[in-house]
Amino acid sequence: EGRVEVYHDGKWGTICDDQWDDRDAEVVCRQLGLSGNPKALSWAHYGQGSGPILLDEVECSGNELSLDQCKKSDWGQQNCDHIEDAGVSCDPFTDIPLLQGPTGLLCMVPTRAARCGGRKQAVEGTVRLAGGRSPSEGRVEVYYNGDWGTVCDDGWTDLNAQVVCRQL
Repeated sequence: EGRVEVYHDGKWGTICDDQWDDRDAEVVCRQLGLSGNPKALSWAHYGQGSGPILLDEVECSGNELSLDQCKKSDWGQQNCDHIEDAGVSCDPFTDIPLLQGPTGLLCMVPTRAARCGGRKQAVEGTVRLAGGRSPSEGRVEVYYNGDWGTVCDDGWTDLNAQVVCRQL
């Protein structure tokens, strides 16, 4: 999490928060290779930057791979002050959903799993890797309808693997 800064034409600068929303944050998190629950923050939430404000009016759909693919003002064209510097949180513990745990406990869980009543609980759609030599490799499993299941490799590509890695 922090103030978003971009590098363009040999210099670092900030992004104005006009039109800044969670879809823009989702693209920033993806571009940085971070998973979690993307949240856009405005009004220099992480402090005011210095130097140029390089982007304004950023409007992503949320599906882009980088900010460069989003609708935005031309580089350096803006009408902002640093009090409007945009920020992002990619923290998996923001806006934590509640899960009904054993014995009726309501448990706060991140996007992956948490302990609730002494038992580990998973959130529907959570992915994990199993059977690998390290935590970063293995068979892909998905939590669905109360059970862990495997994923068939028919049509599996590197793009699918990249999605799983981002979810982890």
